[in-house]
Amino acid sequence: MNCAEYRRLLLTDPGDPPAAMRTHVASCHECTQYTSRISRFEGRLQQALKVDVHGAPRGRVVSLQAERLRRRGKKSPLQSRTMAIAASVLLAVVGVGLLWLAAPGRSLAAAVVNHMAGEPDAWARTDVAVAEPKLEAVMSGTGAHLQPGAGLVSYAHSCEFRGHLVPHLVVQTAAGPVTVMLLVHESVRRDVRFAEHGYSGVIVPLRGHGSLAVLERTPDAEPKAINAVAAQVVGALDWIT
Repeated sequence: MNCAEYRRLLLTDPGDPPAAMRTHVASCHECTQYTSRISRFEGRLQQALKVDVHGAPRGRVVSLQAERLRRRGKKSPLQSRTMAIAASVLLAVVGVGLLWLAAPGRSLAAAVVNHMAGEPDAWARTDVAVAEPKLEAVMSGTGAHLQPGAGLVSYAHSCEFRGHLVPHLVVQTAAGPVTVMLLVHESVRRDVRFAEHGYSGVIVPLRGHGSLAVLERTPDAEPKAINAVAAQVVGALDWIT
């Protein structure tokens, strides 16, 4: 089981993980942290559902008038306000929770940008492709081959990134070199765009295979150009597992 499958199953049923999920999370630090975030969010959501606006115990009759209205199938003004306030609290918690769950994507983008500082030689413009054996060695362990359709790969290196060795590639384009990192141990639920510290790019999800980070060394790169490189590389990945 990989990280993407684990997290999909966790969001489907966080309360009763099967043995395969327990085995995976026991050996994956990132998924352990992700599980903790989900558990805290679930707890906050449950608390929001139990909000008692008036400080009275559940089931307490507010007034005889309220009870009469309830029996007639109507809601008192007090009950209506209670439901409205509880609904507002719930919507607020859900909204904050969605932003909170999106935080891992932003953190991943920051880690990708920070990694670039240690690879200054990777940005050279050249028309010399990296040797095929070197590229194959870097891609080994990812479960994928990179076909020629990815473009001219001028740089390939296995880099330590968040506890795993990942392929760090540079693809030459008409606009210049573009860095690509194949992150099979990192999952995002949707495209994560970023522009920071002089870089701009996108992290795209690879269904069942982690994610792919693509970035240029310019703070105002054209999103369409970055998307085109991402689509080109994704289309050239030949998954063997």
